[in-house]
Amino acid sequence: MNGVPAGSGRAGDELTVRPREAIGDGSTFRTVVRYSGSPRSVTDPDGSEEGWLRTEDGAIALGEPQGSMAWFPGNHHPSDKAAYDITVTVPKGLTAVSNGELRSQRPAAGGSRTAFAWHSPEPMSSYLATVGIGEYDVRTSRPAGGIPEFTAVDRTVAARSEKVRARIPEVLEWAQKNFGPYPFSSTGAIVERADDVDYALETQTRPVYPAGAFNEEFLVHELAHQWYGNSVSPKEWKDVWLNEAFATYAEWLYDEDFRGVPAQERFEKEFEDDGNWAFPPSAPPKDDLLGAPVYGRGAMVLHKIRQTVGDDAFFGLLRSWAQKHRHGNASTEDFTAHVEERSGEDLTELWEVWLHGDGRPAKP
Repeated sequence: MNGVPAGSGRAGDELTVRPREAIGDGSTFRTVVRYSGSPRSVTDPDGSEEGWLRTEDGAIALGEPQGSMAWFPGNHHPSDKAAYDITVTVPKGLTAVSNGELRSQRPAAGGSRTAFAWHSPEPMSSYLATVGIGEYDVRTSRPAGGIPEFTAVDRTVAARSEKVRARIPEVLEWAQKNFGPYPFSSTGAIVERADDVDYALETQTRPVYPAGAFNEEFLVHELAHQWYGNSVSPKEWKDVWLNEAFATYAEWLYDEDFRGVPAQERFEKEFEDDGNWAFPPSAPPKDDLLGAPVYGRGAMVLHKIRQTVGDDAFFGLLRSWAQKHRHGNASTEDFTAHVEERSGEDLTELWEVWLHGDGRPAKP
């Protein structure tokens, strides 16, 4: 710490660092943790696998909610955000992809390996960090006045992924019209074989998709997360509905604009889904943190707000919420206060019934 060796201790997943001298409140210090080991996967309470996942031609690192601890040490809490520099050295012929911007690609180990250095200048929660290693078909673009894109697709699925990959700039432009300026300096995607990864994740600037889920619906969902979840991150994991409600509602908005399906129709479908009433979206249980109510019922909360305040005020709320907490963290209480302040409405009943209430209410 600050260039002086410090004591350390480990108890399970927790690392404690003990500096030789006390650190004063509000002071700045630098800590370097040197570590080594074999990264591994982590099994969540719901049975899903995350962490360091081996793939057919390499690996992919996924971290929501706890997988990042499987491959690097850190304060793995969504409220602790930082800029990241990640350098990965891989055998020649493989590509290492991460968040942000590729700063360099250099030969290493006498030319038998390649070092890829990535830089993420904007704050990032640790669960959004990723590394993909494999034989990728890489596409880059820098549109005039647009957002630079870096997309890496497993070569075996590159041809059938091309149509959706080509839609990224258009969907990103649509999202900016609805949500405000894109909060990061680059965009893109990592697409893996379906057998290697079985879910999509909104890893910052470069979401990860299995080939079977690389479609417009997931593209809209994960890109919306760049505003809601990545830039505006939850203060605590119980606030995760703020991530998924906005991303799910983005799908509804996209359907309205491009497929002529009213959001009300999606609302009615979700209302009839029994799974959405297992628990209130504002209070997900630890063993079902990302259960159905966080998505479907969370989106229903947003739709009820839209019905109450009207379209003009609602779309203003989408943008002002993303701007107010840009690159920060926010809680459920922050959100409800923001909506009432901006709309001038007392929405106590809406919160009690749709956000915090137990069970399905009478059909609206």
